Amino acid sequence: MPEFDKILIAWYQQNKRNLPWRSNNDPYFVWVSEIILQQTRVDTGTDYFLRFIKTFPDAISLANAEENDVLKLWQGLGYYSRARNMHAAALQIINEYKGGFPSSYVDIRKLKGVGDYTAAAIASISFGLPYPVIDGNVFRVLSRIFGVETAIDTLKGKREFTELASLLIDKENPGQFNEALMEFGALQCTPKNPECPTCPFNDRCIALSKNEISNLPVKLKQTKVRKRYFNYLLVNDGNSFYIEKRVEKDIWHNLYQFPLIETSDTVNLEELISNERFVNLFDPKEIVIGSMGPEIVHLLTHQRLHVKFIDIKSLKVVPQINWIKVSLTGINNFPVPKIINDFLLEMHSNNNEE
Repeated sequence: MPEFDKILIAWYQQNKRNLPWRSNNDPYFVWVSEIILQQTRVDTGTDYFLRFIKTFPDAISLANAEENDVLKLWQGLGYYSRARNMHAAALQIINEYKGGFPSSYVDIRKLKGVGDYTAAAIASISFGLPYPVIDGNVFRVLSRIFGVETAIDTLKGKREFTELASLLIDKENPGQFNEALMEFGALQCTPKNPECPTCPFNDRCIALSKNEISNLPVKLKQTKVRKRYFNYLLVNDGNSFYIEKRVEKDIWHNLYQFPLIETSDTVNLEELISNERFVNLFDPKEIVIGSMGPEIVHLLTHQRLHVKFIDIKSLKVVPQINWIKVSLTGINNFPVPKIINDFLLEMHSNNNEE
């Protein structure tokens, strides 16, 4: 399509949002913003970006930080592997590139947790290299305007869209082109109710002319959602609680939580007490079992967690080897999943009201 890049960039110059990472093309800033914005809304990601940059203004400060501190700062964003990978990549930058951010696409792509999309964003925005970014926004814009019906979740589709974007990219200003394309998908060509009447491409958009806007882009696979049942044990003596670190290769790796019994289905208090792991943990004569809270549903991208908190008081707890005894306020020093943090906030609020 002739003039596609010029029309797109003209739209961008008039409509782009004033976002903090756009004031600086420093590759570290671009990298942090792109990682944070994966699976995160811009309005939420902005606050995290500002706090992250304030705490870790460069790769050296990030590399020198403790992983727990990085995870704590990331708390609430989810997808914690992003934070762990960033910490590991910062160490790579120090050890392999002497603290300087790598400037070639190939070297950027070698950083832990950096995929094709993020590498292309950094390479184009910070170093002016003509690599197109391909994300959900780009798939949607290109599939609609050019009428591409190839499924985006296939190798053929990814290859076809990458080739198309490579043909369209402004070779002299690839960074701005990529930012414009992503912004156009976020603000104009949105998943639902796109602003077609004011779209600068509405006279040449194939999907609009064929009334296929709602059918593009095409995606073949349906994500299966796994149900899990978490029963958190608030083992305490009235003043202190026990927490444990999640060390398995699972969600929330290296975050902390109350001792957990995961069951195959939802259970009531009587069923939990008879659970084999519960029986192995406690002597029934030495504990006082309080209430089991209502079930809380916590949604992740591919999982649906059914969570309950159970109050267990005991003065003779024999802690497991991986349990850590902390005060209620001391828990705040540890990175925890959002579901735990929300529970703690409510507990603190209730205590203050009393």
